[in-house]
Amino acid sequence: MIHHLTRRSLTGALDGPLILTRTLERRRSMPKFVIERDIPGAGKLSDQELKAISQKSCGVLKSMGPQIQWVQSFVTEDKVYCVYVAPDENAIRRHAQEGGFPANRISRVRTIIDPTTAE
Repeated sequence: MIHHLTRRSLTGALDGPLILTRTLERRRSMPKFVIERDIPGAGKLSDQELKAISQKSCGVLKSMGPQIQWVQSFVTEDKVYCVYVAPDENAIRRHAQEGGFPANRISRVRTIIDPTTAE
C-alpha cells in the first residue's frame, strides 16, 4: 500500500502520502530513544499543565526541524517516559535543554518486542 501511494505521489497525483511515507521511512532508519525525566508530582499535573508542557515541547521540536520527532510519553507518579526518534543522543539533549525539560536518562532502543514476538 505505501509503495503504491509513493509511486502515485512521485507522479504528482498525491502529496500527502509521500510525506507520510518519508516520515515512516525516517522513523525506521533513525534511532529511537526512551527518555526518563524525573518530574516530582508528574502524575498530579493538570490537563492544562500537561498541555502547556506539550506545547513547549512541540515548539522546540518545530524549531529543530523534522530530524527529531516526539512519538509519545507515559506519565507516572514522579516520572515521565518519552519516546523520540532522533539522529542521536545530542539532539535529545538539545531538545531537553531548549525546552527546560530534565533528561535524567536517555536510552537508545536496540529492538522492540511485543506479544507477536512470541508467535
